[in-house]
Formats: sequence, structure tokens, C-alpha cells
Amino acid sequence: MSEQTVLITGTSTGIGLETALGCARAGWRTVATMRDVGRAERLRAAADTAGVADLIDVRRLDVTDPDSVDACVDEVVGTYGRLDAVVNNAGAGHVGTLEQDSVDDVRAVMEVNFFGVLHVSRAALPHLRASRGRLITVSSVGGIVGQPFNEAYCAAKFAVEGYLESLAPLAATTGVRVTVVEPGAVASEFVATIGIDPDAAAEAAGVYGPALRAYLARTGQAFAAAQSSADAASVVVATLVDPTPPVRVQTSDAARQFAGVKLADLDGSAVARLTGGWLS
Repeated sequence: MSEQTVLITGTSTGIGLETALGCARAGWRTVATMRDVGRAERLRAAADTAGVADLIDVRRLDVTDPDSVDACVDEVVGTYGRLDAVVNNAGAGHVGTLEQDSVDDVRAVMEVNFFGVLHVSRAALPHLRASRGRLITVSSVGGIVGQPFNEAYCAAKFAVEGYLESLAPLAATTGVRVTVVEPGAVASEFVATIGIDPDAAAEAAGVYGPALRAYLARTGQAFAAAQSSADAASVVVATLVDPTPPVRVQTSDAARQFAGVKLADLDGSAVARLTGGWLS
């Protein structure tokens, strides 16, 4: 089969769902994966409405389970004979801080947001070399700017950024283009899945309670004016079809401005002033 094939993780909601629809609209055979395929109804309904259901193949893939990853990638290549692109989108948010989080809490965040990217990318790379394909990973501006009460999440995203920025020039020598996509605030179920009760969280935060209340209030305002999942996904799809994709791309002007503070901040003072202001 001659159709180009893309595998996307985390497609049950949000950016992943919209990216799957966008790739299918662009004519790609789209393998839309998720940990629980019982949650695929929204994607399937949207694909029917968009007239692209015949290009979307829903499959199970748990990014934290290497066996699940390997099996899915092998099955996709066995079915379609090729793999031209991967979009690492699956992820999980987390709000907490060092004295309240356990080490196991931090490990769990790293498993989904960092090691999950590595599992999928490692399984896909031999096939992407064969097709001279694309490896695209949805990171976050939290992979550029460290943010209070997001230590574990930002650590995972920093790790993603460092790993893939390091990998990019090496992969390019074999014809594989690596890109990290950095959304800012996006209106999706990603934040809702964190599941925080603000009052209970502030009470449990002890001496950090007042700072957490201020942080949560500021975050609520930021997400009230958030970019839509569809707009963020359009940047992912544009990167997929770009003949010369960048190594790093932000999905909005707000994300570019935010990341730019860090990238121009050699001594860290600008970031400290910015994020410190969220806590009072």
C-alpha cells in the first residue's frame, strides 16, 4: 500500500484526537493509538463527521509498557508495510512539589511523559529510517521554562527536550527528521485529568498553601484564554508535511513569547521574576 502512514499516541482527547483528524484530512493513513480503546468513540464520531473514518485505524498502545509498544509498531508495519511518521503525544499532567510528592509520584510522571516517548521512538526508528520519515513529539513550554508546583512534570518535559535535541542531528544523518512541538496553555481535558481539589490541595500543601492558591488562580486564568486543541494540532500537522521541519516549534504566539523569555535568559533572573510572580 502506497499511502503514507503515521502513528499517533494519546488520541482519545485533545491535541492527539485533533492531530489524528488533521493527519487523516491531509491524506495520511492514521494509526490512532490509546491505552484504552474503549475511549475511542469521540474520535470515531469526529472522523465520521469529517469524512475520514476510512483513513483512521484505532489501536491499543500503552506507552509505559514496552511490550505493548513493540507489538503495536510491529502490527502497524505488518499491516501497511511501512511507517512514515510518529507523533508522540501521550502524556499526563501533575501538580505537586518536592516535600509533598513521593519519589514514586515523580517516577510515575517520568514513566508516561519521558520514558513513554523513548519506548515509542526506539521501536519506531528503524522503520522511520527505512522511510526517511519524521519523529514528532508534543512537549510543552514546560519543557523550556521550569514552573512552580510542576517540578516533576517540567523535569519530564525537560528530559524530553534534552534527549530529542541531542538525538536530532544524529537521526538526521540517517534521513529521519526530529521535531519537538511546544504548546502553551491548551483548552483540553489534559488539565481536568490532573484532578485537583484546590481547597484540599492548599490545605495539604502546608507552608506552601498560600503560594499554591495563588498559582492555581493564575493557572485558571491562563487556561480560560487557552489555545484550542485544534489550533495546536494544526501546528503538528503542518510540521509533519513541512519539507524542512524545525527541531523546535511553538504552537502559538503566547507559547513563543513564554519560551523566548527562557531562551534569552542566561542567568535565570527573568524566569525567576516571571514565575515567582505567580505565587503572590
